[in-house]
Amino acid sequence: MTGPLGNGRFIAFEGGEGTGKSTQSQLLAKALRDKGKSVEVTREPGGTDGAEAIRELLLHPPGPGWNAQSEALLFAAARADHVARLIRPAIAAGTWVVCDRFVDSSRAYQGGAGGLGDDAIRALHDFGSAGLRPDCTILLEVDEKRLTERLAARDGEISDAIGGRSAEYHRAVAQRFRELAEKDPAGFRIVDGMGAPEEVHSRIMAALASVLDT
Repeated sequence: MTGPLGNGRFIAFEGGEGTGKSTQSQLLAKALRDKGKSVEVTREPGGTDGAEAIRELLLHPPGPGWNAQSEALLFAAARADHVARLIRPAIAAGTWVVCDRFVDSSRAYQGGAGGLGDDAIRALHDFGSAGLRPDCTILLEVDEKRLTERLAARDGEISDAIGGRSAEYHRAVAQRFRELAEKDPAGFRIVDGMGAPEEVHSRIMAALASVLDT
């Protein structure tokens, strides 16, 4: 997988449900703008009209839902459109892209917990998005008990098709994220997601110091 090309930078946030990715994406974007940088905040699945349409299919599927292979293909299709129409053009124009989830979510969810394996997910990403990698991926980790409390407060009794899966499934996702990060210490920064948003943001800024200085 390759890194982005252009004058901008590409930062992705990863982690399980309720780890604070969306909040931290916005806080990072504000910090970058305060430093005078142009910033695009986006998400996966989504970010473009086509990818947002696929997002709806994934999170609120028709009928009985998708099997693992179909789900992986839909994520890859959404990502291919997102990369081609938003991420690469923004980076080439000198804009920093901050993304809530990217390909490592597919590697953890469909490849890991879904049992498809990493080779299949990487092959789809190589084909659809030319293997694009972020300059840095922030993995937010929160302990399982606290995550359960956060999700209950956020979603109540209503969850989407992926967020509503079993605790065992989400435990496997978290384990796979950790494995991916440990195997790629140059590409990942593991950040403790516990505490107030401002505290977590401070940890993220410290973890990104070398990227921000480039």
